[in-house]
Amino acid sequence: MDGTLLEIAPTPDAVQVEESLKKLLLRVRDALDGAIALVSGRSLQQLDELFAPERWPAAGLHGLERRGADERIQHAGPHAPALADARVALAELANRSPGTLVEDKGRSLALHYRAVPGLESSLRREIRGIAMRLGDDYHVLEGNRVFEVKPRAATKADAIRAFLAEPPFAGRRPMFIGDDITDLDGFAAVERAGGISVAVGDRVQAQSRVASPRDVRALLADLAEFRVTAQ
Repeated sequence: MDGTLLEIAPTPDAVQVEESLKKLLLRVRDALDGAIALVSGRSLQQLDELFAPERWPAAGLHGLERRGADERIQHAGPHAPALADARVALAELANRSPGTLVEDKGRSLALHYRAVPGLESSLRREIRGIAMRLGDDYHVLEGNRVFEVKPRAATKADAIRAFLAEPPFAGRRPMFIGDDITDLDGFAAVERAGGISVAVGDRVQAQSRVASPRDVRALLADLAEFRVTAQ
């Protein structure tokens, strides 16, 4: 969502979803007979709050939680208590690093440093040390000015494959749109399934490219219009 459907905001809480985007997604859903899902690093709870009143088929926390079109929710990886020590360590790191922001997602922990990009190297070193103390079940996922300590148990690619195995996605040619390193495994998953990967901006490579979230919305509007006309 962030950087793909919406412009990147200074902080995660600063993001707002315009009514025009909500209406566009409803048009796409109708045109595709329901075959649209959100795949995000945000939690399902955050996605539901942002896109209320709709509850979309969605994968949150980079695939650690997933809600299918049938509304059933599945979780992967250790429960949140395993992160207790890391939560304290990350808070201490943020206190020593003015300009950083900790985002507690429950099953994962993110450290944003958009305001202090010069700290990237030192923050990477320290957060990797925090993750190592959690054992092999955890790793650090790097994104656009963010480091995230998360379980290895699931990825966006796992979520995409699960969607493609169930209605209304099964048997369709998938398209996955993303803007960050965290989307690369999703690109690979749809390409292996004979689908189309679309990069937003120039941070990552994919089969196709658009310049900005504005262009993503235009792409989705064109897709919805084409499907309706074809029917």
